[in-house]
Amino acid sequence: MAAAAGGAGSVSSNTTYIESTAGVADGARTGLASVVTGLLFLVAVFFTPLVAVVPAEAAAPALVVVGALMVTQIRYLSWDDMSLVIPAFLTIALMPFTFSITNGIGAGVISFVLLRLAVGRARDVHPLMWVISVMFVVYFALEPLQQLL
Repeated sequence: MAAAAGGAGSVSSNTTYIESTAGVADGARTGLASVVTGLLFLVAVFFTPLVAVVPAEAAAPALVVVGALMVTQIRYLSWDDMSLVIPAFLTIALMPFTFSITNGIGAGVISFVLLRLAVGRARDVHPLMWVISVMFVVYFALEPLQQLL
């Protein structure tokens, strides 16, 4: 439901999935953490006028720290398997360069599926990853097709 509501609000549904996964990884398995987070965001709505007071540049240090914490996770990659390393690199690199979490994750998913196919390990790819990969190809193809038409 959160992904659908996010899509209706022009928010990436992948972001909902990633945030939920991060919560589960830290022990939030009952759904109560999501409810508390939602309530806190509801309270935060009343403070949104204060955002205009704070310049956008003030968020940069926090984003650098978050990025540094995220990069520490690459140590868990199997560095001798390029069919895993290249999709991870594309995901990490394309998020900031395209200003889109969706584009980064999409490039990572598509490249993962294609590289697993190329190295003969297509059976290792979950069927849902194939579906998501095709959907991302359609997502990336829509704008160029709209411009052509």
